[in-house]
Amino acid sequence: MQNNHDVSIMDIKFINMTKQELLDQILIPRIEREEKTFIVTANPEFVMHARENKQFKETIQSADIIVPDGIGIIKAAKIKKQPLKERIAGYELMLDLLKYANMNGLACYFLGASKLVNEKVINVIKSKYPQINIVGHHHGFFDLHDPKIKEEVAEAKPDFVFVALGMMKQEQWISEQLPRHKKGVFIGIGGSFDTLTGEVKRAPQKWIDLNLEWLYRIIKQPFRFKRILKVFWFMILIVLGKDK
Repeated sequence: MQNNHDVSIMDIKFINMTKQELLDQILIPRIEREEKTFIVTANPEFVMHARENKQFKETIQSADIIVPDGIGIIKAAKIKKQPLKERIAGYELMLDLLKYANMNGLACYFLGASKLVNEKVINVIKSKYPQINIVGHHHGFFDLHDPKIKEEVAEAKPDFVFVALGMMKQEQWISEQLPRHKKGVFIGIGGSFDTLTGEVKRAPQKWIDLNLEWLYRIIKQPFRFKRILKVFWFMILIVLGKDK
């Protein structure tokens, strides 16, 4: 799906809408029509990996909707004089979709994270979203090409498939899985199961409001520092106009 108002950054087309506009004008109507939908929540790290990996780039570009999940994307768009309306955090979009699924008693499949976290997610869903029809779940430690998992998800005929396998793996799995389905919203959500279950604490709201969630993550998880270097390089390329 392409929109005349999309903003292209390193050949990745980001939808230029607020989260509420995206839900009201595109996602909910597609869900009601049972249109199969592939959502990518991309930050600068995604874009840089896509720049370096042709297959990953093609996978992202095949998505129906790419949302700007990262302040670096917002800053880059502004520098390119193609401002995006707002950052759409993947975690927050996931929560909105869960609320919608709960309100309408829709079917959801939860794939990814460790076995323990995956089981905790199911308990959280049952508690916070009791009207959701949980049609299946599985941890993320499996062969991505395992036909049994793919068949299980397809046979469940979910309205939503939340995939928490981490960048690249989750998008690859979704891309390969899509042909098996006639309907459903498929969204890669990274470490959101860990956040939903409280295994990983999200930044306080003040940090989020100041666009410093990335810094909070580095402080709490120093191993992320190497990953943030790609973000700095991304911004340097944008500022120098070498992002082609």
